[in-house]
Amino acid sequence: MIIDFAYIGEILPALFGATLATLRIAVLAFGLSLLVGLGFAILRLSKRRGLVAGIFAYTEFIRLTPLIVQLFFAYYVLPEIGIQLPAEPTGILVIGLHYATYTSEVFGTGILAVQRGQWESAWSLGLRGWVVWRKIVLPQAIRPMVPALGNYLVQLFKEVPLLSTITVYELLNTANLIAGQSFRYLEVMTLVALIFFVISYGSSLMIANLEERERSR
Repeated sequence: MIIDFAYIGEILPALFGATLATLRIAVLAFGLSLLVGLGFAILRLSKRRGLVAGIFAYTEFIRLTPLIVQLFFAYYVLPEIGIQLPAEPTGILVIGLHYATYTSEVFGTGILAVQRGQWESAWSLGLRGWVVWRKIVLPQAIRPMVPALGNYLVQLFKEVPLLSTITVYELLNTANLIAGQSFRYLEVMTLVALIFFVISYGSSLMIANLEERERSR
């Protein structure tokens, strides 16, 4: 088959718009995973065994079941019991909660790496609660975690095409619609692969640069 560059020019605007939608979904889902993951990491330091056991059970269940099954359950099963959201918010919520189980481990490792003396110094100064976390613990814990969190962001971005299975018009679903109308899968899917490669590779280079800067400190 011969690649039709004129046709590529015609479909680029639609694919560009779908790429922005994919990036928006990835950023929102990752933001949710950071918030929930940090919450899980902090709660797992609690002395309440029941709470810690509940979080552990949840994270293990989510990690050991496929993301696509979780998407199908949230979009097709939950409406049967009266819980229904539009497709895109459902996808963001499911992916965000799924990756929160991974980011929580990163946060937990970073928090535990903060020396005990830092906590004790903060307490001796009369600092308590959220002030200790915001002023002392998190600034020291988060910086070394950035490369690992960045790797999860790249991985999450590549999972967004799974949302095409619940009718979200991200990049892959849009590409399938375009290709189905013209039957020119070569140009369409080649462009999709290139877009994912460029974004993922560019992000990987940025993460590698962050890792190198962190090592040099």
